[in-house]
Amino acid sequence: MNYTIRKAVETDVDAIFRLITELAIFEKEPEAVIITPEMLRNDGFGNIPKFHCFIAETPEKVVGIALVYMRYSTWKGEVLHLEDLIVNEEARGNGIGGALLKEVIMYGHELGVKRIGWEVLDWNTPAIEFYEHIGANVMRDWHVVQLDEKGIQKYIEKNR
Repeated sequence: MNYTIRKAVETDVDAIFRLITELAIFEKEPEAVIITPEMLRNDGFGNIPKFHCFIAETPEKVVGIALVYMRYSTWKGEVLHLEDLIVNEEARGNGIGGALLKEVIMYGHELGVKRIGWEVLDWNTPAIEFYEHIGANVMRDWHVVQLDEKGIQKYIEKNR
């Protein structure tokens, strides 16, 4: 498959949104997507971008994205967080995911970050095996902890 990797531009927002929706369906949570293309446009391409995105595209369409943003580790300093690496189902198996991850790693290196981190679902065995193969440490003894919007509101109401 012929593809190129490049930095996303504002006109890619609809394709980015399409792939985010595809990922949510793959992860069996299509109703969890509340972001809109307009939010992506404002957050990623406004005056102070909140994320950076790489695009994988064939001559026909965008087939993959890697969306990253900066975090700060109290142990390491500046770190890069890979929020999502998404490859369209029909384009998988062509090295696109690896090429996007390479771009993220090179970007993190250019920024001088001390770590690049991301999460992977415990049932996504092909992704886990791929990440371990490239030398990533899949930390099975850690749990992802989140407080969603409803949980935040409930906490606020109980603790005023």
